[in-house]
Amino acid sequence: MSETIEQKCIAKGVKLTDQRRVIAQVMSEASDHPDVDELYNRVSKIDPKISIATVYRTVKLFEESGILTKHEFKGGKARYEELNEGHHDHLIDVKTGEIIEFVDDEIEKLQKKVAEKYGYKLVDHKLELYGVKKKSQ
Repeated sequence: MSETIEQKCIAKGVKLTDQRRVIAQVMSEASDHPDVDELYNRVSKIDPKISIATVYRTVKLFEESGILTKHEFKGGKARYEELNEGHHDHLIDVKTGEIIEFVDDEIEKLQKKVAEKYGYKLVDHKLELYGVKKKSQ
C-alpha cells in the first residue's frame, strides 16, 4: 500500500493544519491531476472556509517539499499529482483534459538511445503526448 500525501507530509516534517489535511486528503484521492481551481472546488465542498490562496500556498509547499509534482499542461494551467518513486508518462486528451498514465518500454529505450546519440546519459525525462480520441468507425 502506498503512502498518502498526509503520511508523506508527516514523514517530511510538513506541518499539517486542518485545512492542509483536507487538501492532502483530496489530492490523495484524485486520479485526474487537478489544477488549483479544480482542487479548490473539491476542498471547498468539504471545508468552505478554505480559500483559493490557501490551496495555492499548500500545493506550492507540497511541491517544494517533494510531495507533489507540477505539470504544465496546455491551456496555461498547471496540474498537480503525487510524486511517486515510479515513472510514468502522460497521454492527454486535448478536448476533455482526460489524462492516461502509461509506461512503455519501447519509448523508454528510444529516449535513452536518443540521449546517447547526442552524447548524454539519460537521467530523467517527462513525456506528454497530446491527442484527440478517434471516432468509432
